[in-house]
Amino acid sequence: MLRGLHYQVEHAQGKLVRVAVGEVFDVVVDLRRSSPTFGRSLGMTLSAQNRRMLWVPPGFAHGFLTTSDYAEFLYKTSDYWYPEHERTLLWNDPALGIAWPLSAAPVLTPKDAAGTPLAQADVYAIATRCSRP
Repeated sequence: MLRGLHYQVEHAQGKLVRVAVGEVFDVVVDLRRSSPTFGRSLGMTLSAQNRRMLWVPPGFAHGFLTTSDYAEFLYKTSDYWYPEHERTLLWNDPALGIAWPLSAAPVLTPKDAAGTPLAQADVYAIATRCSRP
């Protein structure tokens, strides 16, 4: 299953993520237009075995591909989830250049399949900060 790339245009969330069981390929994309790394992505493997955690700053889209048969993924967020402010970036937009480790077409939710390309996405004009709930 492939999830993401999700973000909130208001109440931007910072997320500390890790995998408790299994393995995922985790991806973040900088959506802060004023950033020198705007539109760039970073992908890394998170697993129960390697015990890595990843901080996803506010202003970044986040998604992952489960690379094991089963995975338990844990989030600690800096703000609440507001579904009315959530947006989905197109996971396979060529402009992002994400090298998803796929051996076949991924399983996607309808929301993830209908993501918006970066060129048309709602992005952040300036760097965002964590807000406290």
